[in-house]
Amino acid sequence: MRQTFDETTDPSFGARHLPLVRARLLEQGLDGLLVPHEDEHQNEYLPEANDRLAWLTGFTGSAGAAVVMKDRAAVFADGRYTVQVRAQVDAGQFEILDLVEGGVPAYLERAPRGAVIGYDARLHSPDALETLGRAVAKAGAALKPVDVNPLDAAWAEARPAQPQAPIVPHEDRYSGESHVSKRERIGRAVAEAGADAAVLTAPSSIAWLFNVRGGDVIRSPMPLGQAILNADGTAELFLDPAKVTNELPGWLGDAVTLKPTAALDDALDALAGRKVLIDPAQSSAWYFDRLEGAGASVVRAMDPCAVPRAAKNPVEIEGTRQAHIRDGAALSRFLHWVDTVAQDTLPGEREIVGVLESFREATGMLKDLSFDTIAGAGPNGALPHYKPVGDKIRPIEKGSLLLVDGGGQYLDGTTDVTRTMAIGEPTADQRRMFTLVLKGHIAMATIRFPAGTTGHQLDAIARQPMWMAGLDYDHGTGHGVGSYLGVHEGPQRIAKAVNTQPLLTGMILSNEPGYYREGHWGIRIETLQVVTEPEPIPGGERPMHGFEQLTFAPLDRRLIDVNALTVAERAYVDAYHAETLAKVGPLLAEGPQADASALAWLKAACAPL
Repeated sequence: MRQTFDETTDPSFGARHLPLVRARLLEQGLDGLLVPHEDEHQNEYLPEANDRLAWLTGFTGSAGAAVVMKDRAAVFADGRYTVQVRAQVDAGQFEILDLVEGGVPAYLERAPRGAVIGYDARLHSPDALETLGRAVAKAGAALKPVDVNPLDAAWAEARPAQPQAPIVPHEDRYSGESHVSKRERIGRAVAEAGADAAVLTAPSSIAWLFNVRGGDVIRSPMPLGQAILNADGTAELFLDPAKVTNELPGWLGDAVTLKPTAALDDALDALAGRKVLIDPAQSSAWYFDRLEGAGASVVRAMDPCAVPRAAKNPVEIEGTRQAHIRDGAALSRFLHWVDTVAQDTLPGEREIVGVLESFREATGMLKDLSFDTIAGAGPNGALPHYKPVGDKIRPIEKGSLLLVDGGGQYLDGTTDVTRTMAIGEPTADQRRMFTLVLKGHIAMATIRFPAGTTGHQLDAIARQPMWMAGLDYDHGTGHGVGSYLGVHEGPQRIAKAVNTQPLLTGMILSNEPGYYREGHWGIRIETLQVVTEPEPIPGGERPMHGFEQLTFAPLDRRLIDVNALTVAERAYVDAYHAETLAKVGPLLAEGPQADASALAWLKAACAPL
């Protein structure tokens, strides 16, 4: 009987699997094993069949790692999951450590001298392995690739089947560019990089390049597969035959050869003598080992699809605009419900999640959520990545706050929005903190910046109001978002961590500063925005990029301390609310989302401050 796991897992789930893995280590003569969160495709969100870290430890966060040794083990998670990891992992079996501060490398530096630590080359990028290898060498130990992953061998029959969601065309009216044009364009980029072909392994790149969508990755319409793209634009696409629909061969055309996944090894070997581009940050070390073993000349470079995919074309941007207006109507209906019905009934977080999802489904165009909805009542809102599960579910309470973060997947765009709402009358302290977060949010929404600027350089702008008050938040300010693809998309981001990717016209990012008071409540304001074309500023000397707001849903006026806003900040809020009413209001007036009471509420919520 297969074992499954989710966020309700109790700590004994992972603990009972640890001895099974150690037995397999003994069989292979290993002293330890590296267990990353990532799978063979370096995914952030995983099919259950590939979530090895969750099976081993019970921890189901989207970032983490583990190390298993003969006599000890450790699990690593970042600041978003501090509470979750301690609730899901047996601290008697696993030492719980910080993923960022020291992380796995620091732990490996304390490995026993002479220890042999196994790793599965399909699960680690070469860049990651290089760092881990240095740490192990410092301890006088060694890393060893395994032919059979000891964890997979221990999981064996209990492991869920690999996903086999059908792969379907994503029409040009949504993509804005044919896959023929994309393949030719990216093929030229491969040639300019000095390569004859490129090996692509990222599901988002496969989906984008061939204008296809699937369902192998949770909450993301992406297929698991690989591709070899030649410099002339022809390609081989490797997919599980069970996922290939009747329409797919005709959609791809004669220039794309469909092959089963089992044919990939031989295809890589056939690249002998050719220059092959592959991304050392996105593709696993196994590909590099295979290509080098076959006699190919490896060109290490960024996935050639990454930046073109991130810089959306006009069709994708317009589609995203429409998806957000549609989603904004659903969210406005939800916010109206929170402000009326929920204020009296004080529902639990599960019901809150269900109501929001029902409003999104009522659009008639929702394909899926873009991630599992976060609904944090009171103290749970202080956990940035909290999900309402198990015995942690709380009802909302008067005098506290409700933080809801969710999004939808639509054929024309992906949404992600967070709103924080007062339950009952907010306190002066809650209004102060919300307004500080709002000031940072406005600063990021209105910033102008020259070409070549990175998100790393902008991050402090959103934090400045909080820093001046001696406050901060422990997550990034913004992540990239795909076009009916992943809700987290690189290479762009806005965060403290150094990122060298300049923000380019058409890139979509979130703007989500926050504040979290542990044990009490949390505040986050998130909208998506797209980088605009650089334009001159009157009296200026250089054209400047800016951001166009994509998300339209009202802010809770009760939480805004108007006196703490500058004249310009008040003007921004009024203009944003006026645009929200103008764009979302018509959908509440007629059509599938018509809701007269919600429309009346929206008019009041969007009135000038």
